[in-house]
Amino acid sequence: MQEIGQLELARFPNAAGLDARGGNIFAQSPASGTPILATPGLEGMGETAGGYLEMSNVETVDELVKMISAQRAYELNSKTITMADEMLQTINRLKR
Repeated sequence: MQEIGQLELARFPNAAGLDARGGNIFAQSPASGTPILATPGLEGMGETAGGYLEMSNVETVDELVKMISAQRAYELNSKTITMADEMLQTINRLKR
């Protein structure tokens, strides 16, 4: 196996000062301070492990319940629009 690079981790003096960009992406800002770069496992930094997957921080059951609720609301709204359309068609037929 050929080594092609070295992964570095960054720690900020004020992590709360990072600029949130959405989607769990953060950028350095003047409030966060200058990043401290170090090799994983050294200088008090965390460690990385190759070949592993990080567990999701999402509660699958809760998300499934939310999805079902959203689907039911969509179906209800769709039926409401269909009924309103049918009522307008009936009114138009009665006018003739």
